[in-house]
Amino acid sequence: MRSIELFSGCGGLALGLSRSGFHHELMAEWNEEAVATVHHNRRRRIQHVRDWPLERADVRDVDWHRFAGRLDLVAGGPPCQPFSIGGKHQGQDDARDMWPEAIRAVRETQPRAFLFENVRGLTRAAFADYLGWIVAHLHHPEVPRLIGEDHITHTARLGDLRHAPTYDVLVARVNAADYGAPQKRHRVIIAGVRADLGAVLSPLVPTHSRERLLWEQWVTGEYWSRHGMRQPDDTQIASSDLATVKRLRIRDEAPDEAAWITVRDALHGLGEPDGKTNHVFQDGARVYPGHTGSPLDQPAKALKAGDHGVPGGENMMVRDDGSVRYFTIREAARLQGLPDTYHFPRSWTESMRQLGNAVPSQLAEAVGKWLVRILDDTDDRQRIAA
Repeated sequence: MRSIELFSGCGGLALGLSRSGFHHELMAEWNEEAVATVHHNRRRRIQHVRDWPLERADVRDVDWHRFAGRLDLVAGGPPCQPFSIGGKHQGQDDARDMWPEAIRAVRETQPRAFLFENVRGLTRAAFADYLGWIVAHLHHPEVPRLIGEDHITHTARLGDLRHAPTYDVLVARVNAADYGAPQKRHRVIIAGVRADLGAVLSPLVPTHSRERLLWEQWVTGEYWSRHGMRQPDDTQIASSDLATVKRLRIRDEAPDEAAWITVRDALHGLGEPDGKTNHVFQDGARVYPGHTGSPLDQPAKALKAGDHGVPGGENMMVRDDGSVRYFTIREAARLQGLPDTYHFPRSWTESMRQLGNAVPSQLAEAVGKWLVRILDDTDDRQRIAA
């Protein structure tokens, strides 16, 4: 399936979509360092990456009309900093807000579907009016804002339209851990399918669960056996998990989903930092209030980029002896679903910034497969009707 992608970063979203069956005809990214990372791996002929047509471009300067009527998907992760809980909270008043450009790409290309990812902060009450505008405009991308028209006035005008929406739109709050990423990364997915296709936007269904992980850890013990460890006694069960573990033991029936992937799972076989490519020890990790690191036997906290390098707790692990250290670049890449063959040629700080801004490829692949099923169903119905 043919696609284009805006705000590609270091390639997390693109990799997941490539694995799910989409072929990008153009990828656009402004950050020079992120582009250099992708080009480095493209030269190394990494699977999927070797075929990516990534250009360093400001999306505001791109004319998307050349793709009109040719695309199955427009995708991207508009910069999240304007809406991030850890950001400056300026929302639509932040110069980095690129939602108007994402919607323009949809308007000019008229794809069969679109997929955008952002931080869950976008759903906060402070941005309710702006999220309402984003959704209303994606219903009708063919009706642009007038010069000088603010988003609230435009939303009202879109609501007064008498014709049916051009796109059906779904807004879903997701946790990447529920879709196979070894990371508790809460995000918002905004997806849509052209209404004339008659598609049904079914809900996103999680493939992994915390309950199944607790089942394998504290009911069957298979998690510990898999890692060659003795099962800890029940005093090690987190207080927040006690009621769930008790219920699972009484029920004695495994949850249907796969287990959440833990840090220990994700890093299995990698070993301690050995100085090899991207697996180099980074000094300076320490615990302080609010920054306690990621335990090995849960999905990691969400990797963070930060305005001035990385913050303290989110990008470090808590080892079995209680000590902490920063994740290496290689470990962070595994948490984002990038293969060990995918190299980051820049510094630890710059590489972690790119990784902190990336979409987990596991989440991207799961959502990509969901969209492929929806589009395939519309194709099947059209063939039957013909």
